[in-house]
Amino acid sequence: MNQRVIPLADERQLRQLPPVPAELVAPSGLLLDSRGRPVKDLRISVTDRCNFRCVYCMPKAVFDKDYAFLPREALLSFEEIARLARIFAAHGVSKIRLTGGEPLLRRNLERLVAQLVAIPGMEVTLTTNGVLLPKKAPALKAAGLTRLTVSLDSLDDTTFRAMNDMDVPVADVLAGIDAASAAGLGPVKINMVVKRGMNDHEIVAMARHFKGSGHILRFIEFMDVGSSNGWRMDDVVPSAEVVRRIGEAFALEPVDPNYSGEVAERWRYADGSGEIGVISSVTQAFCSTCTRARLSTEGRLYTCLFAQSGHDLRALMRGQRSDAELATVIGQIWQQRGDRYSEIRTAETAALRKIEMSYIGG
Repeated sequence: MNQRVIPLADERQLRQLPPVPAELVAPSGLLLDSRGRPVKDLRISVTDRCNFRCVYCMPKAVFDKDYAFLPREALLSFEEIARLARIFAAHGVSKIRLTGGEPLLRRNLERLVAQLVAIPGMEVTLTTNGVLLPKKAPALKAAGLTRLTVSLDSLDDTTFRAMNDMDVPVADVLAGIDAASAAGLGPVKINMVVKRGMNDHEIVAMARHFKGSGHILRFIEFMDVGSSNGWRMDDVVPSAEVVRRIGEAFALEPVDPNYSGEVAERWRYADGSGEIGVISSVTQAFCSTCTRARLSTEGRLYTCLFAQSGHDLRALMRGQRSDAELATVIGQIWQQRGDRYSEIRTAETAALRKIEMSYIGG
């Protein structure tokens, strides 16, 4: 395979130290970017480590035993994360999703959850591969987590073991989903990234398995996140095709979105046995309603999943900048945001060096 892989260590140098304006501006609670989009959602990556080596995210060719992950002192502390979260809340953020890497690898993560849910009006969720949920689900629930999302790309054990490249069986993830449900964290959302020729033959099987379970299965178009997954448009299975395939097996009806800007298009089974969602970030770009900011493991702020560089908030915090200064900087960064990558995606843009998903989360 003649795939060029760019090590993440190189990409972590693509950062900018934001200037602090002389005139400070207090948050108004409604921060809009240059296209009129508010900031409502904050994705926070709590670790760059993972117990999987999925071929489309953290391939072993790059993330091998000699790979230099971030040292502990480089990571934002829980207190630093909570401080930034409170500032984002003042700007209008009402939902935080904890990601990774694999976020459950971050020791005592439930302590961070407790700090974040203490922010008035804040909804806190988490995305995980599910393997550690049997051990962690009760503590997460006790800390105040109300729901979570589990990534699961295949039910076929051979396919799944090949995809995670760590010989982890599907049963471990299914046990994690059951543990989350038993702890009161249901209904669990289950995300399946669909790649043609790799796991698209399992679309209907996945739908059949979770139909009637009370959980919500969502199918995500394969995206050109980062620079190591070898993305090609030919590998994308359009959401319309996913809905068509499932609809041929089980009658489906469209469902209205839960809220304005919801990324998943909802469909329910006509017999009332649940619903599915499709996320069409390639074939039906939703940049015009994107309200997400992303905070990397070491405190870089990214305004797009497909960004090439981030803004170094950690340096400002550890440089003794005040909350007022940080709030002004964040406001200025968001107001200047004009990202619309998925609307202008081409083979050329797909080849650009971008920050890896394992570094800033999904």
